[in-house]
Amino acid sequence: MNLLLAEVAQATQRLADAGVPSPRNDAEELAAFVHGVKRGELHSVKDADFDARYWEVIARREAREPLQHITGRAYFRYLELQVGPGVFVPRPETESVVGWAIDAVRAMDVVEPLIVDLCTGSGAIALALAQEVPRSRVHAVELSEDALQWTRKNMQGSRVDLRQGDARTAFPDLDGQVDLVISNPPYIPLTEWEYVAPEARDYDPELALFSGEDGLDLIRGLERTAHRLLRPGGVVVIEHADTQGGQVPWIFTEERGWADAADHPDLNNRPRFATARKALP
Repeated sequence: MNLLLAEVAQATQRLADAGVPSPRNDAEELAAFVHGVKRGELHSVKDADFDARYWEVIARREAREPLQHITGRAYFRYLELQVGPGVFVPRPETESVVGWAIDAVRAMDVVEPLIVDLCTGSGAIALALAQEVPRSRVHAVELSEDALQWTRKNMQGSRVDLRQGDARTAFPDLDGQVDLVISNPPYIPLTEWEYVAPEARDYDPELALFSGEDGLDLIRGLERTAHRLLRPGGVVVIEHADTQGGQVPWIFTEERGWADAADHPDLNNRPRFATARKALP
């Protein structure tokens, strides 16, 4: 074992003792980041090339600063995104939401599907859809100027139409034309603040986390936005907390113009997102 791998083993134990959920992964990611190699190449770093700055970044992660803030990057499906203070760090759970959306769009058999991403944050969802549905026309909206500094970096050179504004009133020019509306909105109840992981509670923007006493305030607003934007037969996909699986589909009722409202699990088989179809006239 070389010096770096021995230090990684010690760092893993330190991160585990600090309650970090994935200590081995994070210790290796940070070692690769500091030494400018891939995780699979850590064994090739010579003892003389060990960089003591490794322990500086381990201390930051030990204090529960997000791994992605330290490295400045987050991975989402096939994307590498720039992230940092002021923008929500995309989570692996959302990848299954996007996967469902991609399948739904392809099943529509529309030549150039029109897609809207509400509360885009880092741009992860919009960029993934633009990349994986090549002829799609993707539009995205974000309210926070702090978040938009990161969104603009990530979307530079992309074909996504990015706008700043309130998701509840966005894109009046697209009313009745959209094939798919997708969103990972804030959905944590204010009463759950103390139970949120430190990485999210202390570093993600509150605007991207909390939404009223039951966490569903914005989702209720987005239900109306989605209905306004979608064409008849168009689909909405909304991420929610795993504890809200029984509640969100009930927001998309037949009385409000919806059909086929349903909930779906993530890769860990926990309720993760709701979908509904705008009813035909």
